[in-house]
Amino acid sequence: MNTPQLPPFPHQPAAYKGPSADEVLRLRREFLNPGIFLYYKKPIMLVEGKMQYVWDDQGRRYLDALGGIVTISVGHCHPEVVDAARRQNELLQHSTTIYLHPNIALYAEKLAAKMPGDLKVCYFVNSGSEANDLALLLARAYTGNYDMIALRNAYHGGNASGMGLTAHHTWKFNTPHSFGVHHAITPDPFRGYWGRDDADAGRKYAADVKNLIEYATPGQVAGFIAESIQGVGGCVVFPDGYLKHAYEHVRAAGGVCIADEVQAGFGRTGSHYWGFETQGVIPDIVCMAKGIGNGAPLGAVVTTPKIAQALSQRIHFNTFGGNPVVCAQGMAVLDVIDREKLQENSLTIGNHLSGGLNRLKEKHNLIGDVRGKGLLLGIELVKDRATKEPAKAECAQVVEACKDMGLLLGKGGLQGQTIRFSPPMNITKADADFLLEVLDRAFAGL
Repeated sequence: MNTPQLPPFPHQPAAYKGPSADEVLRLRREFLNPGIFLYYKKPIMLVEGKMQYVWDDQGRRYLDALGGIVTISVGHCHPEVVDAARRQNELLQHSTTIYLHPNIALYAEKLAAKMPGDLKVCYFVNSGSEANDLALLLARAYTGNYDMIALRNAYHGGNASGMGLTAHHTWKFNTPHSFGVHHAITPDPFRGYWGRDDADAGRKYAADVKNLIEYATPGQVAGFIAESIQGVGGCVVFPDGYLKHAYEHVRAAGGVCIADEVQAGFGRTGSHYWGFETQGVIPDIVCMAKGIGNGAPLGAVVTTPKIAQALSQRIHFNTFGGNPVVCAQGMAVLDVIDREKLQENSLTIGNHLSGGLNRLKEKHNLIGDVRGKGLLLGIELVKDRATKEPAKAECAQVVEACKDMGLLLGKGGLQGQTIRFSPPMNITKADADFLLEVLDRAFAGL
């Protein structure tokens, strides 16, 4: 049986002349953080990227269906994004907010125009972890309250405050953290108490937020934070109405509502520009990163003028936040998403992929659940559909087999039992068909 073939693509990668993968691995083991992990039994070394594809040091091409972990939004090295950064790099690489510079102001205006309601004041930072940390500060400074409600199965960053909000033991070091943070039940229709057959599931899961406020806090909270779709947790999509009811409980207790859009934002869900819009709510604070800059170290927090005033009582400053180069890149990303209709493409190709994944579920019993929206999709693997025992080893085998056929995927879930799909939003139907064929072959080969 022939190996599935990647769609033709008119790009010739440059010949790689650097150190070998083995030498880089040796240097990494000697000089880099020993806690970082690698995918695959034999790690691959990526040295070039163009749109939805990447190349390794041997010149082999792969479809990047993980999108640099949900970070490459408009395509690797998109020429307009690269050119915007290049032009600014040649003029001025760094200027902090103690001086005026047009890029940060123009970018803030352009980003605010994408937001609903009164969300119009932008803070620029360098990562999603920083964005969530700043949102936490805003919530506490504005409300005068301390306690926060987050969700089990959530991931909000690796810094101290992000680790406290996160609810996966695999990402939490055994150090003091989580002060004032209370974790509500995960609104997971696949593994939770109420499934997709319960039209009232959203309200029932949200009742736990109210219960936490009443029993675990002083009755007043600073806020509630939730990813619009849980990414690291395995692409968990909340039941309809969940955020609406949860927001009502939080606001009744004096808190603000924070949407973590680090993975679900910028049109990736297809049906909406922001993930929270799929739940019919408007948060008080929105955090974003990853796809915002198509690979640039850029994050942002957007809130209302009233909440923003809470930080004017002290100096708030970020040395690299709003750097002119990354702002130029961020503006280019917004333009490309609109001009190339990548939100619409996410919906079209996402629906095509979702349909194909559901057909694979009918064929392969290992697939317990297919979920997601647009180009933020996941399939959870189980040893038995009745017990839902996580199929961790099998998930790793499938991901490994797909790599061998030229397809790069991600993993999620507490046990690493969920395969994640978050390709660049310019992916084509031919790419999607290749992905489905490779995946089918990988499952068949177990």
